[in-house]
Amino acid sequence: MKILFLARHYTYFRNFEGAIRDLAARGHRLHLAVDREDGQAIVERLARECPGLSFGLTPRPPQTADSRLAAALRLGLDYLRYADPVYDGTPAIRARASERTPRLAVLLAARAGRVRAARWLGAVESQLARPAAIDAFLEAQAPDLVLFTPLIELGSPQLDYLRAARARGLRTALAVWSWDHLSSKALIRVRPDAVLVWNETQRREAIDMHGLPSDCVVVTGAQCFDQWFDRTPARDRAAFCRRAGLADARPFVLYVCSALFRGSPSEAEFVRRWIRRVRGSADPALRDVPILVRPHPQRMAEWDGIDLAREWHDVAVFGSSPIDPDSRNDYFDSLHHSAAVVGLNTSALIEAAIVDRPVYTILLPEFHDNQEGTLHFRYLLNVGDSFLHRARSFEDHVAELAAGVAGRPARRNDAFVRQFIRPEGPTVPATPRFVAAIEARLAAPAPRPVDEAAAARAWRPAAAALSRVMVTALGVRLLGDPRWAREMADRAASEAGRRRRYEVEQRTRRDEQRRRRRTKAVAAVKTAILRAGLAPRPRH
Repeated sequence: MKILFLARHYTYFRNFEGAIRDLAARGHRLHLAVDREDGQAIVERLARECPGLSFGLTPRPPQTADSRLAAALRLGLDYLRYADPVYDGTPAIRARASERTPRLAVLLAARAGRVRAARWLGAVESQLARPAAIDAFLEAQAPDLVLFTPLIELGSPQLDYLRAARARGLRTALAVWSWDHLSSKALIRVRPDAVLVWNETQRREAIDMHGLPSDCVVVTGAQCFDQWFDRTPARDRAAFCRRAGLADARPFVLYVCSALFRGSPSEAEFVRRWIRRVRGSADPALRDVPILVRPHPQRMAEWDGIDLAREWHDVAVFGSSPIDPDSRNDYFDSLHHSAAVVGLNTSALIEAAIVDRPVYTILLPEFHDNQEGTLHFRYLLNVGDSFLHRARSFEDHVAELAAGVAGRPARRNDAFVRQFIRPEGPTVPATPRFVAAIEARLAAPAPRPVDEAAAARAWRPAAAALSRVMVTALGVRLLGDPRWAREMADRAASEAGRRRRYEVEQRTRRDEQRRRRRTKAVAAVKTAILRAGLAPRPRH
């Protein structure tokens, strides 16, 4: 059957590579469609390996009054979520949403209250005309199932595709992309037929936070982490340490960097401070312990001008985003050969628990917003037996780390891994369960068409008039901050440039393929002529 898998850009598919391969191997045809082509190497590799898999860009509808208003209203609705008291302790998440919040949403919330403002904004947003190109795209693809990720990005344009799919009576499903998405991103305001989550924690989030009925939420386990179970290192410790630039006398401590909120202190500078404290320990196990640092690919700029190897002996910075076989081998080897793993708030802490290394963090006031100031970080502290060793001072942290390096960690990882990653048991992979959930949705009867806009046509003239007034008359004064408007314009120009480059690359690739086919055909004809003895004999 045909599956249309929609993502914002190709890099999102890295968390579903195993499932995509399994679905293709089971005879399903898949088309991976994105708004931006970032990370194209991932899908090119999948297309080479998987029969029946194709990929490409979604249509780029023209900007209209309705589309501009829809984007503004969605950002406003997303902001209103964070006015809920549950986010009182997460100021950075609120601030991230408020940066792009239309002033209209703030004014309505102040006058009418959060719940009423959300009801009014949602009523208008749901009646706006979606671009005709989206319906035409779905008609041309003719999928049996439309699968979405992440869908709940702030101001997500994927809502138009979900509504169009529901209006056509297509089966739909949301595959939750990461451990923080249900708690820190937008609300699921349009319900897919099924929502695939990792564990009971995310199931409760989907029901309690997003208001989904329990029968549409399916727990599969975290399929993106299957690749780290039962894996063997590509190199022994000596070979890996030589590759990373460390001495191989004994296991090292691995520091994994995080994608911190914008405006957070420099983690590179924090790492320097952390190394000074570790190497200044009175414990001989830490005074000269080798240290490997993996920068986060989204924050490489802060490492400019910092050379840890010059400041300390046997300290190295090594590693890249694990999105291809070689970089994944490097990443796994760094976890496997380490004596302990340290970080602030990153999924690498979860992967270290899977590889069963002791995992440590330090809770300092300057990083509170990135750690205990988020809901998802708290799961590392309270799910299972709380595998994460945490301390609130360098002194306590260094003492805990010394015990871990010496082979005496105080906490175990297995309960967390069982509850958060593989809820059916540590030996039961999540990918087959994810694939089974997709196939169950494919086997289910197609839903009845539901078109929200068509269901209330009486609203359309009023919504269209309101759209024109708000966009043309009020402009960015109420629909958004001028910085947001400039950001959207810059992003649109950047995406248009990337799309043009992609189209040129595709044309060049097609031309090269045609040239090769012509050359091969000419060579085949020449060979046939020679073999038939029809070629003219040379004159002597």
